[in-house]
Amino acid sequence: MHLRPAFGRALALAALLGAVAVSPAMAQKQVPGGTLHLPSEQPLKPNEPVYYQADSATYDRDRGIVTLSGHVEIWQGQRVLRADKVTYDRNTDVAAARGHVVLTDPNGQVMFADYAELSQGMKDGVLSNVRSQLAQNGKLAANGARRIDARVNDLSRAIYSACDACKSDPTAPLLWDVRARSAVQDVDNKRIEYYDAVIDMFGFPVAYVPYMTAPDPSQKRASGFLMPTPGYAKYLGAFLQVPYFWAIDGSSDATITPILSSKQYGALDLQLRHAFNDGTVTINTSVAQDEGTVASDLFAKGQFALTDEWRWGFDLERASSVNYFRDYQIPGMVDILTSTIYLEGFGQGSYSRLDMRAYQGLVSSIINTELPYVLPRYQYDYVGEPDALGGRSEVQFGAFNVLRQIGTDTQRANLSVNWERPVTGALGDLWKLVLHVDSAAYDATKLNQQPNFSYASSATTGQAMPTVALEGRWPLMRSGGGTQVIEPIVQLIAAPRGSSYGTTRLPNGTLALNSLIPNEDSMDFVFTDASLFALNRYPGVDRLEGGMRANVALHGTWYFGNGQQADALIGQGYRTNPDPAFPVNSGLSQTVTDVVSHVSYTPNEYFDIMARQRFAHQGFGLRFADGIASAGPSWLKFSAGYLYERYNPYTYYDSVPTGILINNTSVPGQPLLNTGPINETTFGINTKYGRWRLAANIQRDMHIDKMIYSGATATYEDECFIFSVNYYRRFTSFGGDSGATIFYFQIGLKTLGMFNVNGL
Repeated sequence: MHLRPAFGRALALAALLGAVAVSPAMAQKQVPGGTLHLPSEQPLKPNEPVYYQADSATYDRDRGIVTLSGHVEIWQGQRVLRADKVTYDRNTDVAAARGHVVLTDPNGQVMFADYAELSQGMKDGVLSNVRSQLAQNGKLAANGARRIDARVNDLSRAIYSACDACKSDPTAPLLWDVRARSAVQDVDNKRIEYYDAVIDMFGFPVAYVPYMTAPDPSQKRASGFLMPTPGYAKYLGAFLQVPYFWAIDGSSDATITPILSSKQYGALDLQLRHAFNDGTVTINTSVAQDEGTVASDLFAKGQFALTDEWRWGFDLERASSVNYFRDYQIPGMVDILTSTIYLEGFGQGSYSRLDMRAYQGLVSSIINTELPYVLPRYQYDYVGEPDALGGRSEVQFGAFNVLRQIGTDTQRANLSVNWERPVTGALGDLWKLVLHVDSAAYDATKLNQQPNFSYASSATTGQAMPTVALEGRWPLMRSGGGTQVIEPIVQLIAAPRGSSYGTTRLPNGTLALNSLIPNEDSMDFVFTDASLFALNRYPGVDRLEGGMRANVALHGTWYFGNGQQADALIGQGYRTNPDPAFPVNSGLSQTVTDVVSHVSYTPNEYFDIMARQRFAHQGFGLRFADGIASAGPSWLKFSAGYLYERYNPYTYYDSVPTGILINNTSVPGQPLLNTGPINETTFGINTKYGRWRLAANIQRDMHIDKMIYSGATATYEDECFIFSVNYYRRFTSFGGDSGATIFYFQIGLKTLGMFNVNGL
């Protein structure tokens, strides 16, 4: 390969590329040894020097033609032309490139062609049999192209795809492509427009579009219409969603989606996102004509950093009605919407949070006037470093103000202090001493209303529970057939009996809740092996477990080797006095608790099982079970789950006991019908074969012998295409309906968009 620094030839090439004449000194700056190094100036300047290299070069002075042959490379700035042969006519200012033509622009786009005629510094020209490699594996080809100022490429008989050719048969049709009679590639605005376009699948035409436009694959955010979503829904009839994405600027965008339907008057959905220097905000809102009235919803979320340790944010969730959620298939159908504004800080071993909350119920079983407003709530947690005695201290402080239109108003401040000291004995025995205090002060009004139903209408009171606990473990290990570890566990707890939270019978014979302590955080709990050794088996501090008690368990683990492992625990608790504050059948109200256990077994990579159980201490009847198992190789997995609870902890406090005294009047109340057992099973299957993924699952309520839901999905995905079919059937009621069925499929063409069809 030879470099040609001759003045005449350098001058000719300078004219070819639209640059000024170069001097011999400039020409001598060509890269020695034939190695190409692109100058870093950007953007390209018309007076930049021109460089070239080729195996041979000739100049016909009479005809004004320069001919470069063999591995020709010509560059100016970051625009590069490569070809087998380049002929430049100084009279017409046109360069003709032949054979393996490659044109690289400063923006990174690379164009391949069999033949090209270029002018104006390679910015204008025509090309034959053009191919372009774009971002994200995008490929654009055309029979011919007209290049205008290196900014627009006018293509004839164009074809675009992001799919790879078949390795075994490169001539086979692509999985999908877009063929167009003509296309225009706007390099500056990063868009491609197609005219008289046909979408092919496996070489067969499946759709005709007179005109379509799509962003260049290099664009992550570009304004334009997204794929429309047609479908059919029970409450909407036939509907069509036509989203438009608006890239407002580099830090904000909006998605505007009109929804047209045959049964309703339509809706307008808006998603707005904005990124600040210190945080982000996302707003989702919509408005519609639903069942003859104007309906709307608003979901907004934001988070902002104040310093490296402090940040604040908000979550706003509001909706007109549950029917609006149901009718327009708004994602995330829930019973209660929660709105929050918060300030939180993170320190070395500490966390602090101040927030305010409001709730909105969406289903008829939830009465909004009974939902609380939390104005405000404060939480502080601190974990210290080990002290001189080898122990570690923890402090938790909190305060809140709960207000209700109907129901108890509660103001509470609570403080919990914990100190733990672990000790290892000479025989490998492990000990832990715990000193713990829970305390809380209350001021409550309307205490005789839900959810407390106390005999008094108001109270200013408090409670405290000091606790001392000593826990000992002695793991014993042996080898042979693997490694076995047997670990007996004993825990002794000393605490005063504390407050009584149960009912009492008044002199007139009626029942009343005899506690003046409001209950806001200790209503829902389940006793399992996970809470066997808890100092307080209530989830909060409004109910404190006291009294002298002991808990024992036997824990064993067997490591078989080769990944096999079995683990099991069985335990029980004892107390000197019964505690009637715990609900009947909770397993904690008597002097002897229910027996709790867990077992897990993983014999190999193809099977595993984990289960928790609770059995009555008398008769050993099953009161709680929670298990899940999976079996099969990674490409075909079966799963099954089971949940049983003798009473439903989530509805236990929703019922008023029969004969309770409210406002000095004995009301009939209702039996505890809502405390019926939870008894549910789930089954699922997942398979992955090549590029296919299949899944199906069901959930059934065994107590009422009714299905809860069923669903199935099938998905195919490769480097350029996604196809998914989804089915979901809800058998439970939401918003007064009798269940719903949703069916939709998605077709995703990489770099073009996702096409959805929904059905309900």
